[in-house]
Amino acid sequence: VQLQASGGGLVQAGGSLRLSCAASGRALSSYHMGWFRQAPGKEREFVAVISGSGGNTYYTDSVKGRFTISRDNAKNTSYLQMSSLKPEDTAVYYCAASASFWGVVEGRGNYWGKGTQVTVSS
Repeated sequence: VQLQASGGGLVQAGGSLRLSCAASGRALSSYHMGWFRQAPGKEREFVAVISGSGGNTYYTDSVKGRFTISRDNAKNTSYLQMSSLKPEDTAVYYCAASASFWGVVEGRGNYWGKGTQVTVSS
């Protein structure tokens, strides 16, 4: 599976962005999809995951109520809608895919795409 994240950019605090992750190589519905981020000087951290069917989601506490993960299996694409952005959301965002839902959360056995930079100004 090849993944390509896009949609990053510069936004003011309180603003919104939608990230996309386009997959190729295999049907996206076979995989649980997730988003991670890595801020400068910090380790990569889990952000959100969605099940292959789209029926289950899970978020890290810091983004609950602000970020929404979704997917369109017909388009082989997953999305991360980010709202009420804060400067601390500034990071490179990566999408990931795994055959295991909790494997995505734990970063195990994932396919990774190249990241997209999100910068939130105060």
